[in-house]
Amino acid sequence: MPVAKGSTIDPARTRAAILEAAEPLLYERGLDGIGVAELCARLGVSKETLYRHFGTKDGLVRAMLESRSEKVGGWLASAVESAGDDPAEQLAAVFDALGEWYAQPAFRGCAMVNASAQHYDDEVRTITARHLQRYLDLFTGIAARAGAEDPAVLGRQLLMLVEGATVVAAMHDPAGVGGHARAAAVALLTAAT
Repeated sequence: MPVAKGSTIDPARTRAAILEAAEPLLYERGLDGIGVAELCARLGVSKETLYRHFGTKDGLVRAMLESRSEKVGGWLASAVESAGDDPAEQLAAVFDALGEWYAQPAFRGCAMVNASAQHYDDEVRTITARHLQRYLDLFTGIAARAGAEDPAVLGRQLLMLVEGATVVAAMHDPAGVGGHARAAAVALLTAAT
């Protein structure tokens, strides 16, 4: 990310720009699908700049996963909020948003789960666990607002449903997966209340 003549160097902005540019590339190619030299060339930064901001490629990967998890959590929370006060509508909105994601040409599954499978590494697994906990908290909250008999159990069932749907959409056939998962989620919610 060359600095334009006459402008000042802003390390936070540089770090954010590297993360923004690296995220789609690492998601598309996989964590091991691109080496540091090619990554730096594609990002337009030197290895020195990459290492200065992230320490290692693994540091960049961890930062990218954290950033992506925050975005996904915010995106789904926004879908819930925009659905109004009805828990069934909130749940449907989550699965509608996921269905739209599944249909995108660049969809490659859950970046956190993919990373955890590629790098059986404690730090990546911790990031993935926190990401899944965000989903669980979201679903448990919806279940509680709906008056589910056991919101924690229903939250876990919905988490399993969303992760299973994401795998099926990525590995098998994305057509209709979001709608089928939505119907199953609403049925689970209705049965639990």
